Parts: sequence; C-alpha cells; structure tokens
Amino acid sequence: MRKTTATLAAIGAAALGILVPTGTANAATACDDAWHSLPAGSMAAYEHANCGGAQLGRTPGDDSNWGNDQGAFQSGDTNRASSVLNAGTTDTAWHAVQFFNGTGTGWTGGSSCLKRSEFYASNLTDNYFSSGHLINDAISSHRWVPESYCGGRFMT
Repeated sequence: MRKTTATLAAIGAAALGILVPTGTANAATACDDAWHSLPAGSMAAYEHANCGGAQLGRTPGDDSNWGNDQGAFQSGDTNRASSVLNAGTTDTAWHAVQFFNGTGTGWTGGSSCLKRSEFYASNLTDNYFSSGHLINDAISSHRWVPESYCGGRFMT
C-alpha cells in the first residue's frame, strides 16, 4: 500500500508540473522563440522583460545613439529596453554586444555585454552597467565587440 501511495503521489506531482508550467519556463520560451526568429549575426532589444512588448529594433550593426533618427534603434527606443538578444555568429571575432548608458562613437558611460553564448538576457532588472547604474530602461547605444573588450562585465 505504501508503494502505491508513493507512486500515485509522484504521478500526481508530475502531472501537475505538466499542466501548470512555471513562469520561468514561459519567459524562457518567449525569449527562445524571439532568439530563434532573429537573423544570424543580429542583436535585438525588447520593451519589456521576457522579450515582451514591442521589439525596439534589431540589427547586425552598431548604433551609437538609440535616441536619434538614424540606425535600427530610433528616437523613442532609448532608455526603454528590458530584455536583449544576441544571435552573433562564430565567423567573426565580435562575439559580444556591448551596451552603454551613454551615446556617441566615443562609447562612453557605463557598459555591460551580452555574450553570444548567453543568447539573451530576459530581464535586465538585476543587471548593472560598469558605472553601477541599473541597465533596465537605461540602454542608449550598443556596439559589437570581442569579449575581451567587456572588462568582465556581462549580463545574466
């Protein structure tokens, strides 16, 4: 009888896990789907955590000012990203996307990178620029760089 009860409890717990997926799994699925639909060699940013809301932009290139009218990220895109993706390729040395809270080709302000091997950072509310400022809703520019340019500062 004891084995039967234990077996039924295990089956019930497994069924509940199948019927009620966790929030983390749903978040991962949304960003997984977004990452898989991103063209190889590109990066993208989303307005909300877990790759939700509007896609602010996507590009295979750099954008030194998300707040102007040039590049893939324009005007209202600055300081709005809450999740970012990196679909970089292995055929280049530029494997990381370095994000800044400053603008301009001098690449100033605090920075943090997303490695190609990380694929995405689905919630930027627990990530900080090298300056100590929170990254969520504070990205103003980005560029592709070798991981060695990141100074050990990577998003999770």
